[in-house]
Amino acid sequence: MSELAPVLVGAAPLTPADVVAVARHGAPVVIAPEALARVAETRAVIDGLAADPHPHYGVSTGFGALATTFIAPDRRLQLQASLIRSHAAGTGAEVEAEVVRGLQLLRLQTLASGRTGVRPVVVETYAALLNAGIVPVVREYGSLGCSGDLAPLAHIALAAMGEGDVRTADGALAPASEALAAAGIAPVTLVEKEGLALINGTDGMLGMLVLALHDLEALLLTADIAAAMSIESQLGTDAVFAADLMALRPQTGQGVSAAHLRAFLGDSPIVHSHKGPEDGRVQDAYSLRCSPQVHGAARDTAGYAATIAGRELASVIDNPVITVDGRIESNGNFHGAPVAAVLDFLAISVADVASVSERRTDRALDPARNHGLPPFLADEVGVDSGLMIAQYAAAGIVSELKRLAVPASVDSIPSSAMQEDHVSMGWAAARKLRRAIDGLGRVLAIEILTGARALDLRAPLQAGPATGAVRDLVRTVAGGPGPDRFLSPDMEAVTALVQSGAVARIAQEHAND
Repeated sequence: MSELAPVLVGAAPLTPADVVAVARHGAPVVIAPEALARVAETRAVIDGLAADPHPHYGVSTGFGALATTFIAPDRRLQLQASLIRSHAAGTGAEVEAEVVRGLQLLRLQTLASGRTGVRPVVVETYAALLNAGIVPVVREYGSLGCSGDLAPLAHIALAAMGEGDVRTADGALAPASEALAAAGIAPVTLVEKEGLALINGTDGMLGMLVLALHDLEALLLTADIAAAMSIESQLGTDAVFAADLMALRPQTGQGVSAAHLRAFLGDSPIVHSHKGPEDGRVQDAYSLRCSPQVHGAARDTAGYAATIAGRELASVIDNPVITVDGRIESNGNFHGAPVAAVLDFLAISVADVASVSERRTDRALDPARNHGLPPFLADEVGVDSGLMIAQYAAAGIVSELKRLAVPASVDSIPSSAMQEDHVSMGWAAARKLRRAIDGLGRVLAIEILTGARALDLRAPLQAGPATGAVRDLVRTVAGGPGPDRFLSPDMEAVTALVQSGAVARIAQEHAND
């Protein structure tokens, strides 16, 4: 499926780069031999408990509110199958393939820990599904994010059983039984404890958090270059980003953003054209002057979220879990609260960065504030509307991002006959963050499209190396100033440059270090 280097599972905690490689780029996985040995050793513990006449949760009992119901040995295979079939209760649109692959990978890592009690064949089957490019159909709604992402994980397990629907490596929809047969993968018949082990985990929300952090790293750098283009084209000053001023408030993210702005603007002929005592504009508007403070706060939020994600990647989450000394213990580690909280925190910062970006775009289009540029950067004022409605699009997205910033993790709704009476809503927090990140990329693309046109209109003054390079990149997919034309394709094309990381990369390549 991929020529990428394989990712080793079960030897050490996965890194964020491992998750992105497998989930988004289709890297194969390899199970560490020592992991399979641990899995077999732990399975022996479960086999011993299964023969015990005394009930053990998840081994010889029902689940959730039915945890006190003893299940006779001859009904336990049916118990496991029934658990998966009943919990594969997602509804709504299909979840993106990269999210499902992340879900599969992270559950596989926990299974390979040797702390869940599954057999080696289950571990090997999950790895085989990933390597064959088989993506189980997982639905948008179904997880409350408390006992793990139960419904999404159950859809993965259902496919491993050869049931339900999947997407094959070429994206075609097929019954799981047919896809597994075509790939030479035997469906698994689950035995004691395995059903629970496959569905108790924060894997869905964690996978989406890792992907979001990966995307945000490029988007926050893109926000800095977008701000630089706006500041430069609106004849703003870079003096406020001086290192000694930033040192007076040693917020880490703010300092990083300010350093980027200095690097992007320091060699700009436009900025230098109005420096000096003759420039009477002592202070730019907040959306220009305070860009490092806003972008930096988002960077610091992402840094904290990355810490939480790192801890979760190093976690083994199941209930019950088999301890290192062989005990089987119920616990609450599957509750998604730590992950849900940072997913919501990120959504707030994403909305804030998009909001300040839209304000910079709006200033560029207003002749009362853009210092000599035409209204809406139009060619023939009155006949042409220029970029007027592009700003409307940005404003509409920002308004939605504010709604998406309302936290999901403060909500809770009881389930399972009040056994699960407090839930995290982490899956919902992750889903709305994905939409928010898409919106941020689009808002930044509109600012970059606007900044590129504004820089062109400052001719014969020249843009700086970094901002000019981004403007030139934009010109490969979107036309410059001139009469009105169909604008949506330009916006989509620049959005693709932003979301692919191309804008961030070329800005870095041309920055003044």
